[in-house]
Amino acid sequence: MIHKKGDFKKGLFRPKNRSKYVGRSTPEYRSSWELHFFQWCDRNPNVLEWAAEAVVIPYTSPVDNKVHRYFVDNILILKEGNRNVKYLVEIKPFKQTMPPVFSRKKKRETLIHEQVTFEVNKAKWDAAKGWADKNGYKFIILTEKELFPEKK
Repeated sequence: MIHKKGDFKKGLFRPKNRSKYVGRSTPEYRSSWELHFFQWCDRNPNVLEWAAEAVVIPYTSPVDNKVHRYFVDNILILKEGNRNVKYLVEIKPFKQTMPPVFSRKKKRETLIHEQVTFEVNKAKWDAAKGWADKNGYKFIILTEKELFPEKK
């Protein structure tokens, strides 16, 4: 089931290897990149378990200084050699993982929006890193560089 809204592909993913998916309900992807990652998890024999938006982490937003909830995109247990490694996985465009680049060509509103988004994401990722460290996970951010290395 695919729902196209704007430039983003959304829908429900039906895992073929249902026993590996440990989430509560059918996973919903919010982008073609998330769909690609879901398919990889479902097919990869080294993925032992995975789930979408299964971990919720509180974080303090630098915008309003209030506590909000961060739904991390995915969790994953991956067989790496003779050990199993637990990951918290966020999927983001590479551009959004770096501080915004200021340019005279950009509108002021665009620059402010990019800066606020980056600062909020940093707060989320700092909270996720702390949670991961306490709970035996590794927090990683996957971008198009990792998801689609053949397109470099």
